[in-house]
Amino acid sequence: MYSKKAVFLDKDGTLIPDIPYNVNPELITIQPDAIDGLRRLQTQGYILVIVSNQSGVARGYFTEDKLIGVEHRLKQLLANLGLHLSGFYYCPHHDDGIITQYALACECRKPQAGMLLQAAADLQINMADSWMIGDILNDVEAGHRAGCKTVLINNGNETEWVPGEFRTPTLICGSINEAALSILNTTQHEQVE
Repeated sequence: MYSKKAVFLDKDGTLIPDIPYNVNPELITIQPDAIDGLRRLQTQGYILVIVSNQSGVARGYFTEDKLIGVEHRLKQLLANLGLHLSGFYYCPHHDDGIITQYALACECRKPQAGMLLQAAADLQINMADSWMIGDILNDVEAGHRAGCKTVLINNGNETEWVPGEFRTPTLICGSINEAALSILNTTQHEQVE
């Protein structure tokens, strides 16, 4: 049984402002209302892992190698804030893609759980003690399918609200800072019981 606990973070619209299909590192910034929360979570032993759908690869908007610069930029920004990014996982696929090798239905694209499950195996993460934080219900569904508890950041990015078996978040919060306080409060309450 793995012992590490993680916070899985959606990237665009959750950890960073959403600039559609952006791979320019200079345009990447961390949401200001995420920093204190991430520090609290890391201090309490959670490792930070990004899981991000990147269909721009399949759609031909950018090549997969551009995501290397995105990962380096995120690691640098977080390190400058005293935070360590333990993993960066992305799905380059989309079944409507125009780049043949990426134009497929897969198990890694959220709402499927593939990226989270791969991270759990790679990083020895106990999913029952972990959380998925995202800004749409596909993030919530992926988290639940992987065995995590979930937080929906209700910042207006979820516009469809399609219900489903795995699509009810454990918590709904306005920011990662708020989510961190709620996660730690929930976890502390569970330990007392």
